[in-house]
Amino acid sequence: MTPAARSGTATRTRRRTVRQEDLLNRLVALFAAEGFAGFTLDDLVERMRCSKTSLYTLAGSKQELVVEVVKQYFRASVPAVEAAVAAADDPQGRVVAYLTAVGDYLRPLSRAFMDDLSEHTQAAEVYRRNTVAAADRIRGLIADGIDAGAFREVHAAFAAEMVAATMFEIQRGEMFSRLELSDAEAYAELASLMVHALRA
Repeated sequence: MTPAARSGTATRTRRRTVRQEDLLNRLVALFAAEGFAGFTLDDLVERMRCSKTSLYTLAGSKQELVVEVVKQYFRASVPAVEAAVAAADDPQGRVVAYLTAVGDYLRPLSRAFMDDLSEHTQAAEVYRRNTVAAADRIRGLIADGIDAGAFREVHAAFAAEMVAATMFEIQRGEMFSRLELSDAEAYAELASLMVHALRA
């Protein structure tokens, strides 16, 4: 999702084989659809049609495996999100593109996954770091818009923190479940709100 997903992962990614990357990506798809708290390693062996040894090449325990899967999910989001930003041709479009792309990338994540994520300290920390990095990215996009005269003079860091706080609420799912909004819809609303609030 964000530049944070890049840090500390390049070496580990280079060491993985194509088969390991495929297994990790299939775990991403499984966890995204069904969550992960209810799976044992034996369950994963059966669902992935692999050996337990294959899972241990990715991580030393189920807890560590969950963290690796969550890291992989956010790491893979970076090219798609940044490509959407690069394709936008004005500051407003870049803010909308960034938040919309993040929302679209989160769309496959089931409520079961998000609930499990909230209960898993290390995996939730991965999400938190990515959200912090997203706030930094938004702050930069807002500052660029102010410099270009497209946005009115605001405290860019404050606006970015408001975005980050909303992103955390989207992750928790409580507020937006009351509104009957999906995570992707919530991000679309956030993008619209930010642009209208910032417009010069």
